[in-house]
Amino acid sequence: MRCVPAGDCAILAEFPQEISTQTNDRVHGLARKISGRQIPGVTELVPAFCSLMIYYQPQVVSYGELKKRIEELEEGEGETAQRKKRILKIPCCYGARFGCDLADMEQYMNLTRDEIISIHSSVDYKIYMLGFLPGFVYLGGLDKRLEIPRLKIPRIKIQPGAVGIGGNQTGVYPLASPGGWRLLGGTPVDFYNPDREEPILCRAGEYIRFIPITIDDYYDIRRMIQKGSYVVEAEEQEGERLCQ
Repeated sequence: MRCVPAGDCAILAEFPQEISTQTNDRVHGLARKISGRQIPGVTELVPAFCSLMIYYQPQVVSYGELKKRIEELEEGEGETAQRKKRILKIPCCYGARFGCDLADMEQYMNLTRDEIISIHSSVDYKIYMLGFLPGFVYLGGLDKRLEIPRLKIPRIKIQPGAVGIGGNQTGVYPLASPGGWRLLGGTPVDFYNPDREEPILCRAGEYIRFIPITIDDYYDIRRMIQKGSYVVEAEEQEGERLCQ
């Protein structure tokens, strides 16, 4: 790891430039260490695939002092406590009017529709980072059998809730936007809603498990969401021991 300045009030902690579970675990491990120490002057932590942005108040803590603290924490001993693994269960209607690329995926992957759905919904995906759009989740853990290149020509508009695959990652579009990921389904859940107390549904470091539903289930859940009566189910499991 190395620390470099990012303007006059942020430090970027850089790890090996790769998209991997091991590197991302180190990013979130460092974020937990910094958060747990409650270092004076640190105002925000933003984890990415292989880096962590640490925002701070230079009038409270200097760049040099904070850089030293961060490096000491990264090199320090591991934690002894077990961390909980929080899994959000996200309903997903595969195919129907939402998975316009599912047929092409069958041919490219040499898998049936049911096999693709079964594989995609059998993984607890780690949220590596949030970005691109508010609440857009970049999910790690995609089965290699489902890897597929992005579209050569991106779509001009993808609907909110679209579940797609781009390369070796899967994710959910929280807002209508252009995009080049292959679409295999859609979720009725709002990953971003500015009217909620917590506008963004999830956080980096949590996990998502897609639960297959029918199109009737989809619209039933949408109606419950509009009435404010739907709550995304979450499950907590004992996680592995991580560096802290």
